Amino acid sequence: MTTGLIPGGQPPDPRPTGGLPHQRREPVGPAAQHVENRSRSSVITARAAASFEPVGRSVASARSFVRDTLQGWGFADIVDDAVVLTSELVTNAVVHAGTSADVLCLRSDEGVRIEVADRYPEREIPLQGAAVNMGSPDREGGRGLQLCAALAGRWGVEYTPTHKTVWFQLDLPARVVGTRAAGPALPADLLPLADGRVRVAVIQIDRSGHITAWNEDAEELFGYPAEQVTGKPLTDLAAWPHTPGTSTGIAEALRLSRWEGSYGIRAANGRVTPVYASHLRVRDTGGEPSTVCLLVRDHERAVLQTPLRVPASDTSTGSEAQSTDPFEVFIGSPAPDDLDGLLQRTVERARDMLDGDSAFLLLATDDETELEVRASTGLPSARQRFARVPVEAGPGRYGSARMPAVHDDLTAVSGAVPLLNGTGMRSVVTVPLKVEGRLTGSLGVAAEAPGRYSNEEALRLQFAADRIALAVESARLGELERLRRGSLSFLVEASDLLAGTLDRDQTLALMAQMTVPTLATWCAVYTIADQASEPYLSYVLHEDEELIDGIKSLLSKVPPPDPVPTPGARVWTAPAEVAHQAALRSSMRSLGLSGGPTHQVTPGIGPTLATAGAVGGETVVLPLVARNRVIGMLTLGKPTDEHFRQEILELAEDLSRRAALALDNARLYSERTAISQSLQRSLLPPELPDIEGVEVEVIYRAAGEGNEVGGDFYDVFPIRDGAYGFAIGDVCGTGPNAAAVTGLARHALRLLAREGLSGPTVLERLNSAILDEGARSRFLTLLYGEMRPQEDGSAELKVVCAGHPLPLRLRQDGTVEPAAEPQPLLGVIEDLELYEQTVTLDPGDVLLCVTDGVTERREGPRMLGDDGLADVLTTCTGLTAGAVAARIMRAVERFASDAPSDDMAILAMRVPGLHKD
Repeated sequence: MTTGLIPGGQPPDPRPTGGLPHQRREPVGPAAQHVENRSRSSVITARAAASFEPVGRSVASARSFVRDTLQGWGFADIVDDAVVLTSELVTNAVVHAGTSADVLCLRSDEGVRIEVADRYPEREIPLQGAAVNMGSPDREGGRGLQLCAALAGRWGVEYTPTHKTVWFQLDLPARVVGTRAAGPALPADLLPLADGRVRVAVIQIDRSGHITAWNEDAEELFGYPAEQVTGKPLTDLAAWPHTPGTSTGIAEALRLSRWEGSYGIRAANGRVTPVYASHLRVRDTGGEPSTVCLLVRDHERAVLQTPLRVPASDTSTGSEAQSTDPFEVFIGSPAPDDLDGLLQRTVERARDMLDGDSAFLLLATDDETELEVRASTGLPSARQRFARVPVEAGPGRYGSARMPAVHDDLTAVSGAVPLLNGTGMRSVVTVPLKVEGRLTGSLGVAAEAPGRYSNEEALRLQFAADRIALAVESARLGELERLRRGSLSFLVEASDLLAGTLDRDQTLALMAQMTVPTLATWCAVYTIADQASEPYLSYVLHEDEELIDGIKSLLSKVPPPDPVPTPGARVWTAPAEVAHQAALRSSMRSLGLSGGPTHQVTPGIGPTLATAGAVGGETVVLPLVARNRVIGMLTLGKPTDEHFRQEILELAEDLSRRAALALDNARLYSERTAISQSLQRSLLPPELPDIEGVEVEVIYRAAGEGNEVGGDFYDVFPIRDGAYGFAIGDVCGTGPNAAAVTGLARHALRLLAREGLSGPTVLERLNSAILDEGARSRFLTLLYGEMRPQEDGSAELKVVCAGHPLPLRLRQDGTVEPAAEPQPLLGVIEDLELYEQTVTLDPGDVLLCVTDGVTERREGPRMLGDDGLADVLTTCTGLTAGAVAARIMRAVERFASDAPSDDMAILAMRVPGLHKD
């Protein structure tokens, strides 16, 4: 059943039009059936459609869609009613019915029709009659139909098996015949100037951006005949302004339904002619979209420029009058969402308002001592952006940025406005931006001619500044909050990365990589070894890797910055000065010229022009201070004519503090590791002796990170008359105290054994020496023996095993047996009585000695143990001493998946026997 339909006859054109960017093709299938049944009495000239998911935020998205669509069509008078009705109908669909909603906007010569469809056709059908009770206005649902009845000229509900559609039509308010917008009557001397004949160039552009029509006025203005430019892209002729904050390009502007603005056309004589243009998107008789461009000379813009429309409600009186937002009047609607876009729109509107040649806007830093250029038009933006000037600059009453100022001729007051030095601007008017009496910025408009501005223009510009000051400050605070959140995330990530390594070189690389290109274009890190050392250039990085060597060469010839511990960034001018001088000398030599600057540059620098440009901007130095000592400097640089923002410098200062601590920790760790490794090496024998008739192999693995000292030790050394001593031991614990006992044991064994003492006597005296250490003493398990090779190819061993894992003997037939008996360990009792045992190794036999790190290797509840070690050793028959030690170590490592938690030492000795010729 269908109610409230408009009868009549012309079917809508199914082809999509080139309207707003968010328009899409018409739906097909059931979603298109109700489109064909709409009003047939009016011609549809534009349509836009969108679908919204069944979530609460879709209501706001639908309101924005309808508002943008109608404003783009120029129907601002009915936007509010359309948005209210759409909001209620979409709420019914996505919130109450719980389905997606399809919104379709149709423009015709009678008005605007909007349809909202959902997928809940089973709901109650409101029969339309003379008296329809739709319930209380306080009901949660159903208010959309009440509002349709109250606000819409016509409305209705359509049902299909799959959809329910509610539509309404809003008629355009009647306007005075022949009047769309009008301005006040002006005296003749205030009317805009124009040439004797105003020429309006009419250019038509097809959907691909190529010129299809070119009238006589266009030929007269730009010097091209029609046949020369027809078929060429407009982009070949247009000089589009690429200023900061201007995101719309010419290709995007040609696709908009309507656009007005300024740009340039390159004329036949090669010069750029500034023009003011009005674009209108239309369809030809074949339905193809095209754009009609009307262009006049820029100083004749009043011919085409559309005045700001004042809503009809502003002309009413009494209680019906509504106040106009002064911000919207000045900045235009819709206002840009981002700070850069808002600032750029502000300077462009200010320049147009005072008919200036350039305009600029500066924002105050947090301490309000400096103003930072954030937007400009008509000035070299690459040089001016983020430049800083002091708040108090210049002499006289024009010197303060806190008050409006008018400069009739800048050449008469040198340095009054430092920003305009060298730009050719002669007269300027500047006004402050203030919020609650606090200076937040400065807005200025300048002209190339002197005496262009008076106090009246300053008053007009001040009114504009007052209108946008609060919005700019709000956007600036929003940007600052985003920057602070981003800075916090950056510092957290940087801290994690710096904490993840204790390697000095990797820390230096991380410092540079985190600053380039996020904070600076190039970076150099100087390090200071100690207080008596000069800063040393340790690392250089540039976002262009091809420039790193050139910058490194230049900085290596420049004296390093002074290691001042004062926190904060300070400017360092030496690299830029030397780079510029050397580049100038190099350029003059390449041109065959002599002379150049009188300042003598250190020979051998020779940077290229690219290197000079990379280092020619602002360079700052931040001290790296850790534990009240300057350990280096972090140097950040920008290319030519660029400056650092205050927020970036503050972020770099926070990073430098974290980086300094990380670098110092890496230094301390490296020193500690070097000391530990040096001490560990001193506790182990420098090399194994070459024993005739006996193969000896040792494998040592330290478990501590960085090979910490302590733990296990081994030794093999000559004693006298062909006899050799061997030992393998394990001190309880690790660290310096254990290392002290280890050093005592290894050196005491050599001294006592070479005195001719027997094995038991040597260990008894070593036990007394360990007990004399008192609180620093440690338990010590030790296997000590003396070995003497025999003439028959065997070897005689005398062994004492003091609390150590028993040595194992592997015979040629594969049998394994202990080669000694257990005795008390050292460092426990004073009166220690030990004895030695004699073992003979026959040719082919192997003696295996290990520390408890081998036998106590664990995997969960399992442990390798003495039996497991013996089982592995039975598989080593016929192997050399080196192969036996390697197989044992491999079996121990494979026994568990985790890394070993204890030191391990393996000593294998094998008697190969006599070789017969």
